[in-house]
Amino acid sequence: MKTKITNILVFTLLLHTAQAATVAVPGTADPWLAGMPDGSTASLGDVAPAQSPVLVSGLSLVPGSSLMFTVSGGVSYDPFAPITSPDGVIVDHHHTGAENGLSDVTVPANALMGVFLSPLQPNLSPAPGALDFSTPASRDYGTLSPVLQQVFFIGDGLTSGGVRQQIQVPIGATRLFLGSMDGEGWYNNIGSFSVTVVPEPSIWALATVGIGALLLRLRKRDGDHAA
Repeated sequence: MKTKITNILVFTLLLHTAQAATVAVPGTADPWLAGMPDGSTASLGDVAPAQSPVLVSGLSLVPGSSLMFTVSGGVSYDPFAPITSPDGVIVDHHHTGAENGLSDVTVPANALMGVFLSPLQPNLSPAPGALDFSTPASRDYGTLSPVLQQVFFIGDGLTSGGVRQQIQVPIGATRLFLGSMDGEGWYNNIGSFSVTVVPEPSIWALATVGIGALLLRLRKRDGDHAA
């Protein structure tokens, strides 16, 4: 019985570990190349795959569920400017606007950014409307619900009060890309972020309840057999 319980607990731990994904996101990662084939261009000088954003692999995207982010490191939009935190510095926007089917956005430069995509190449459909994160209040959200192909602000993943922010996965999303914010020309950016993406705790709370019920059932069955 002890071996059986141990195996279940180990499986649960492995499952939890597999669901969390950690990636390195260089400052050169341009969100407007998300999902685009090699040779595609964006942002007045960037080319895939050299400046492509980072695809978060090993993570199951469940529409309607939420993701949380733990972020460290920093980047700079200029090789001669200081590296700053994931929340960014001076507010800017994408200088070529919506591009490759991906929305424009207003947000601090150097911030950590994300965009959800379906399995399709994004430039095969129109870009959605732009989100505006120009004010501290707009970046201090508790929950954010971007649509497919809508570039959004992640920052350090925390509210000003230190509460973990949640990003809802839109319907149709199968991929999440991460990059940094610049106005144009990511090719000379420096620095990098380390980002861990974790599904909402409620999923694991439900899993824990289910596993607890299974353990009780196994104990009861073994007790009945012993009797």
